[in-house]
Formats: sequence, structure tokens, C-alpha cells
Amino acid sequence: MAKKTETMHNPKITKSKPSASTQKFLDISEIRDDLVILKDGSIRSVIMVSSINFALKSVEEQEAIISSYVRFLNSLNAPIQVVIQSRRLDLDSYIEELEGNAKKQKNDLLKMQINEYIKYIKDLVVLGNIMTKKFFVVVSYDPSGKSNSSKTFMQSLTEIFSPSASITISKKSFEKYKVNLFKKVNYIKSNLNNLGLLTTTLDTKGLIELFYSTYNMTVSKYQKIYDIEEMRVDEE
Repeated sequence: MAKKTETMHNPKITKSKPSASTQKFLDISEIRDDLVILKDGSIRSVIMVSSINFALKSVEEQEAIISSYVRFLNSLNAPIQVVIQSRRLDLDSYIEELEGNAKKQKNDLLKMQINEYIKYIKDLVVLGNIMTKKFFVVVSYDPSGKSNSSKTFMQSLTEIFSPSASITISKKSFEKYKVNLFKKVNYIKSNLNNLGLLTTTLDTKGLIELFYSTYNMTVSKYQKIYDIEEMRVDEE
């Protein structure tokens, strides 16, 4: 029995094996030139899109928007992905600015009003659990002509446990893929603008922040590498 116990506590046996890097299991190979390059050799561009208050539109305006959207979808010759991301409203920087103004305020009455306003905002965010929504359209270009949707369940499952190595793309091919992808991006942005939506293409920094905050939701709240809120959604 003693021998068995000694074997169980042998550091060579009980020592945990190093786990594989999380990055190994992600589809993303790299982010550069305002594009997301996947391990299968395909590339993605992400368009950030504004929203419209559909409920406040008249019946005629609503019908016009729906008709234009249907025509837009029917005109597409390749799939697009629409992503809606919800985040808890972050007013920390705004509250810090108010607190700084309160400290500088010499008028006691104004100082008290600012502090009461700060308390109101903090309570509103906590109790109301206010969420903000961001809308993205992902445009893809796959030189192989294959899409992830064509994969069988078993193929997708196998790739999860046995992720494949990244496909190397030559510089010449990459530049060609970029041209083809951005043609699709400009076409989609033009149609979205016709619907009354404002659009902007995420650059390299914006893409990195998007995926960083998506995969590191807790850490990104305190350690921001780039604030996507600084990007202005406008018609280009």
C-alpha cells in the first residue's frame, strides 16, 4: 500500500501537462491590412452599421425600407453574416470626468448637484442594467469557392479537436483577394447607405479591439487596447 501511495504522489506522474494555446483553436490566423485572415485561406472584412428607429417611421417609410432591404438581399450572389453584439453600457470615463469637474467646482451648490447627478447615473446603470447594441456585417471572400456552411457536422467536429495549420497566402494572391473582397464591401455599403444606414469599415485596430473584447469580456473592460466607440459610423 505504501508503495502505491508513493507512486501516486510521484511528481513525474502527477505533473499536469501544458495545455494547448487557445489561439490554436481559433479560426483566425492573423489580422492585417484592415482584414481578418482565416486559417483556411479565406479573408473577411467587417462593416459596422448604424441603426434606424423603425418604429418611429411612417407606414409608407417602413414599407419602402422593407422593399429596399428585400431587393438588397435578392441582389446578393454570396452569403453575408449579420452580427448583433450586446454590451453593458460603460459610463466609467464619463463618471470620472464628472467627478473631476466636481472637485474643481468652487460653488458648493453646483458641486452638490454634480455629485447627486453622478450618484443617479451610477444607480441607473446598475439597476437598469442598460445594454448597448452594435451591428456588424461580415463580408467574406473565399478563393477556394467553399464555405463553412458546406461542411458536414462531423467535419466541423473533427476540426475543433484537430485544428488544421494555417494556409500560407502569397503576397500577390493576397492583394488580388483584397481587391475582390473590397468590391463586394463597397457594393454592400452602398446598398446599406441607400436604406438610410450609416456604415464604416473596421480598420486593423478596430478589428483587433472587436475580437479582443469578444474573447476577453472581463479583462477588456479594464484593459482596453483600443476603444471602438471612437470610431465614427459615417457614410463613405
